[in-house]
Amino acid sequence: MPIIEIFLTGVGLSMDAFAVSVTNGMCKKGRTLAIALYCGLCFGLFQGLMPGLGFALGSAFARFIERFDHLIALLLLGYIGGNMLFESFKKEEAAAVGGTLKLSELILQGIATSIDALAVGVSFATMLPKSGMILSALMIAATTFVISAAGVFIGRRFGSVLNNKAQLVGGLILIGIGVKIFVEHTFFS
Repeated sequence: MPIIEIFLTGVGLSMDAFAVSVTNGMCKKGRTLAIALYCGLCFGLFQGLMPGLGFALGSAFARFIERFDHLIALLLLGYIGGNMLFESFKKEEAAAVGGTLKLSELILQGIATSIDALAVGVSFATMLPKSGMILSALMIAATTFVISAAGVFIGRRFGSVLNNKAQLVGGLILIGIGVKIFVEHTFFS
């Protein structure tokens, strides 16, 4: 899998974390830099670990699903991207203003925003060697760290205008990568 696709997958996966980081930046009291680092570290960690977990689960079944890997990638990425698109069009609930960012709250946000990365890891099991998965997980984690930390600063500065648009872009990226994989494997392999 080319490095640009891995990077774009990381960008797509990080859009939920970005949206939550923007909200944390808008709503949570405290030093912006500290909140940005906490969000970046937590979301990056979970986004990096979940594909690895999905990869391990998918690897156990890889020989059974290799014939359908391109279809699985299309369905998983399409589903994840579609959910992100759907969420981007839903009316945003009013966020509670104030309060400090609690560790338990941040961990739950990290888990919730990285579930889709687990599914991506399952699809990676049919496409990447173990060494490629490690590089992918690190790249996804680093990308999510940067995007999430930036989201806090953007949330402080610009408010909720970007929240739904971030999910829209992330969803489109994931769907596009799924279609590309499907077309390549179906028509050009």
